[in-house]
Amino acid sequence: MSTEIQHIEKEEIKDLTFPKDEVLTTKEAQEDRALKLTRALSLGNLEQVKVKMYFRDSEGDKSVETTVWGLTRNDVILKESTIIPLNRILKVI
Repeated sequence: MSTEIQHIEKEEIKDLTFPKDEVLTTKEAQEDRALKLTRALSLGNLEQVKVKMYFRDSEGDKSVETTVWGLTRNDVILKESTIIPLNRILKVI
């Protein structure tokens, strides 16, 4: 991840453009991301706990604090049908 990370509100995500390529280069990192997103989904649905998510759009690295409402094979679904492509997620805390 680059050193410049822009924090945004989840409502701004709908205005972003996401390239199609994968941001994580190793299979292990991708598997770790999947595990952390599954945990974030459970925390969000059971306890309404927010996570900090780092991702990369066409302009650079960004972060958002949000609740994960759903996961598909290709996307992370946030409140109000806001979607971030799974392959653009860098890290979940």
